[in-house]
Amino acid sequence: AGPAAATGYRYWSFWERDGARWTYATQGPATARPADGSVEGFRFAVSEDSADASRPRGTADFGTICAGTPAVGGRKRVGLVVDFGTSADAPSGERPPARRTACAVVSEDATAAEALAAVAKPLRYDTNALLCAIGGYPSRGCGEKVAAGGTSGSGPSLGLVAGAGVVVVLAAGAFWQARRRKNA
Repeated sequence: AGPAAATGYRYWSFWERDGARWTYATQGPATARPADGSVEGFRFAVSEDSADASRPRGTADFGTICAGTPAVGGRKRVGLVVDFGTSADAPSGERPPARRTACAVVSEDATAAEALAAVAKPLRYDTNALLCAIGGYPSRGCGEKVAAGGTSGSGPSLGLVAGAGVVVVLAAGAFWQARRRKNA
C-alpha cells in the first residue's frame, strides 16, 4: 500500500494582525478582546492544524479598512478581514464568496466574535461554540475531517478500496485456477 493521504479539517481559522503580518490567534474569537485600531482576520481553508493554517490573503491595515468610519466616544473600531478561501477548500457544491473587509464599531469591551457578528451575519456555531459559518458560508458542515485535495473524509479510505481490489483479484485468480484444474 502507498502512503496514506494527509488528513486535515475544513474550518474557519482566527488571526490577529501584528504590524505587517498575520499571527494565529492564541485565544478564540469569543474570548479575544481586540483594542481600538486592531485588525482581526478569519480564513476558511483545509489544514491539519494551526501550524499549517492558511492566513487571510491580501493587504489589511486599519487605516484602509476603517478610513470612512469615524471614532465614536465609548466605542471602539475593529478592522475585520473575512477570507472565504478558495474553490479547492470549498465544500462540495459551494463557491466561496469574495474576500471582504469591514470596520466594526462595537462597545469598548466587545470580543472579536461580537465585532464579527456586527458586520458579517449570519454566523453559525456548533454545540461546542466552534465557528462554522460566516455570512452564511458554508451553508452546512463544521470542522469536518477531509483528505488531501479537499475531499470529504466520510467515504471509505483509499486503503480500504485498494484492499478490496486485491481481494477481488485474488478471488478471481483462485476461481480461474480451480476451473483450470477441473477442466484438466
